[in-house]
Amino acid sequence: MVAGSQAGSGHRSPRYTSVAIALHWAIALAIIGMIALGWFMGDLPDSDPRKQDLYQLHKSVGITILVLTLARIAWRVMNPPPALPTGMAGWEQKLSHGVHVGFYALMILMPLSGWLYVSTAHEFDVATVLFGMLSWPDIPFVGFLANETGHAVVEFIHSKLAWAAIILLAMHVGGALKHDILDEEGVLKRMIPGLFGRTGPPASPARGFIPAFGGALGVFAIVACAPMLTSGGGSGAAVNSAAPLDGANWEVVPDESEIVFSGTHEGNPFEGRFENWSASIAFDPARLDESEVSVEVRTGSAVTGTKLYDDTLRQGEWFAVSDFPVARVSLGEFRETEAGYSATASVTIKEATQTVPLEFTLDIEEGRARMEGGTVLLRDSLDLGQQSDPDANWVSDKIEVDVRVEAVRAGGD
Repeated sequence: MVAGSQAGSGHRSPRYTSVAIALHWAIALAIIGMIALGWFMGDLPDSDPRKQDLYQLHKSVGITILVLTLARIAWRVMNPPPALPTGMAGWEQKLSHGVHVGFYALMILMPLSGWLYVSTAHEFDVATVLFGMLSWPDIPFVGFLANETGHAVVEFIHSKLAWAAIILLAMHVGGALKHDILDEEGVLKRMIPGLFGRTGPPASPARGFIPAFGGALGVFAIVACAPMLTSGGGSGAAVNSAAPLDGANWEVVPDESEIVFSGTHEGNPFEGRFENWSASIAFDPARLDESEVSVEVRTGSAVTGTKLYDDTLRQGEWFAVSDFPVARVSLGEFRETEAGYSATASVTIKEATQTVPLEFTLDIEEGRARMEGGTVLLRDSLDLGQQSDPDANWVSDKIEVDVRVEAVRAGGD
């Protein structure tokens, strides 16, 4: 009688704030889409070229949900939601409260467990790049879970949380429909004003937009920027800082020199280069037996034009930049050939060394030398990508390396 009397007198229950409504539906649709995407990805064979892109999308949306949830919690604290519909029994109020608490816990735990899942990958270690633009780090100090058992436990928890979300969603939708169909003060009309009935304005003016969203974005920025403080890479022009050799008589011209690598990924060609490397050169065509070259390459400066590739190359099973920031190359045993020259190159990346021939041409004129050459390195011999792709099903085992160097005589002689 009371509710009917209020409705007849023009009373309308207050709706949620516009920000709360937008966050509610954005997160809800994202979670539903993530569950569907997760099942779809799980059914795809590893050889499907779409799988990698879908995993990156899954991770990107998951982190977005986490950030939006932080903003939503802060907004809810500063803007309490409308009171529950009148006439609800005590058990209904407790159940409704429990469902809401469960949803907020899931909105935090599902992205966190997914983040932990990729952070403990021990076989297929691929970087996370949000929407193909922004690097996202792994969770630190979880190495004790980066094994078959620990990773499997995290995967189990993450997958079961999806089922918990489905159950809570069914309870939430059922309760909302019940109160809209049977009660005068519905829930849906508060979250979709005008579609299921008219409501009054929020009980109090909205406040705290900047603290809620600024705080969430601040947390996001701190996490995203953390790897920059410990990066072992560094771009920029090469600097001649390689270990100096006795008799070094050439200085590299950085802007005119480059080290380029190329191969295939999923059957498609890719190419990259190192932006930071240095060389000490002691070379004399008339004294090849005494010539030698020492090169240092900052592996974290590798760029391919695709951020996902760049970040993945820095990971532990590839260049392991945090532990081994420098690759070293020594050239010796120079010989003259019909096409130009050849040398023996000893390449050390991480703790593996591979010796390969390097063929090159050389033109020296008026104190300036131009050299072009190349060789082929084998990933398996250098322990690159051997956890996730030991059989070269994704990335070619043979990686071509092309070198172009322009140098001037030391001291301008």
